[in-house]
Amino acid sequence: MATNDERRQRGLDVYKEMGWGENEGVKELDPDLWACTTDFLFGDIWSRPGLNLRERELVTIGVLMAAKADGIAIHMRNAHHLGITFAEIKEVILQSTFYLGMPKGLFAMRKLKAVMEETGATFETKDAGEPHA
Repeated sequence: MATNDERRQRGLDVYKEMGWGENEGVKELDPDLWACTTDFLFGDIWSRPGLNLRERELVTIGVLMAAKADGIAIHMRNAHHLGITFAEIKEVILQSTFYLGMPKGLFAMRKLKAVMEETGATFETKDAGEPHA
């Protein structure tokens, strides 16, 4: 059984690899929610063997799409840290739309386009779906 310090460190390591810093947005919202998210969700679940972080991120984007959760944007915004391109996120949206329904597909595509606008990326440019800084 992992100690609380080990769980916390695993969670912080996952955040770092994902390019999230220490997930300051959740920490500012509520420190107890941050501790649960860091220790359990990222320290225990995201750090499990069986799926790598890239695979977990693609699954998470699909699930957040299903929930129409605004949190999808942070995952889209930072997915490049795990080698996921905007073009691949678009494919997740297209694949999922017909299982989840058009409103959820439209929601996710709008979120993706907004994130791409923030970074100046387009699908037409050579590096449109490439990881960016």
